[in-house]
Amino acid sequence: MIVAMQKQPHDANPPSPLLALNAVLQSIESVRNGRALYLLLLTFAVSGLLLGLANPALASGNMAAAAGWMGAAFIGVFYGTSAAGLVVMDEALGKPRRAPLVALRDALALGHRLLLVVLVVLIAALVPVLVVTALLFATKLPGLGPTLMGPTVALAVPLLGLVALVLTTLVAPIAAPAVWCGLSTRNSLAMIVRQVRRRPAHAVMLSAAVSLLTAAVAGLVSFVVLAGGRAVLALAVSLAGLDLAADPFMAALFGTGLRAAPSAPAWSALTSAAMSGAGMVFALGLVVPGVVYLRGVCELFISLRRLDDAATTATPVLAKAGLGLQP
Repeated sequence: MIVAMQKQPHDANPPSPLLALNAVLQSIESVRNGRALYLLLLTFAVSGLLLGLANPALASGNMAAAAGWMGAAFIGVFYGTSAAGLVVMDEALGKPRRAPLVALRDALALGHRLLLVVLVVLIAALVPVLVVTALLFATKLPGLGPTLMGPTVALAVPLLGLVALVLTTLVAPIAAPAVWCGLSTRNSLAMIVRQVRRRPAHAVMLSAAVSLLTAAVAGLVSFVVLAGGRAVLALAVSLAGLDLAADPFMAALFGTGLRAAPSAPAWSALTSAAMSGAGMVFALGLVVPGVVYLRGVCELFISLRRLDDAATTATPVLAKAGLGLQP
């Protein structure tokens, strides 16, 4: 009987962290998810167009119109990314991937949950900010300021730093996949709270692995764009003798979009056309690391959810063994 009780906790062990890390690293395979790539490319194209419409409004001083165009661009990014995330979550769970139009419809139906999660989290994060602000105002009191400033700084720096760390490495990577997986707003918030309470270091390191993998993919994409752009420019100018402006072309490849000075000669038709093609390359360069990141956060969520499920099923077994562990 003692042997049986010793084996039960072993059988109920949670999934290995190495398996979770391996699942995150396999997110690179998402570059073959054509539907997610299509949705992200469509999202970036539409949002870029809307932001382009906001520039003339800003130049003319029409702030209301500019705000409207930028708000429409944000809505496009939010729901388009959510639609791509739903398709990537289907892939991560081994389910049939939904069609792009179905994903957009589902993103519109679920988007309010994610907005509510973000709103609640921001309100909670506002509490330590208000506490630190109150302490800073208290340092203006006569005779108390220098005495209070030292402890205030010692408290405020790690407190606000930890809040920023939790927001960027736990809330952002977990909230969206939780909604994409079908959790309600309340359950999504409970999922985030459990990770902060039970395994913050584990979740933060997995989130860092997702970010590093995405950065590595973005670096490789940047190398491809830079090397290919230099090669095309050299062939076009040196061998074909085409009239291409080098600086605007290379800038367009990386989305900066140089503008000609008023006194400078106008760009040729070939340069303008080449810059349009370079803009397409820039959009494609954003899509590839974007879909890798989406798959990475989905794998992060799935790994943490499995740890929660393993802990839930293991606790009664450990209690029966006389270890007295609490859920």
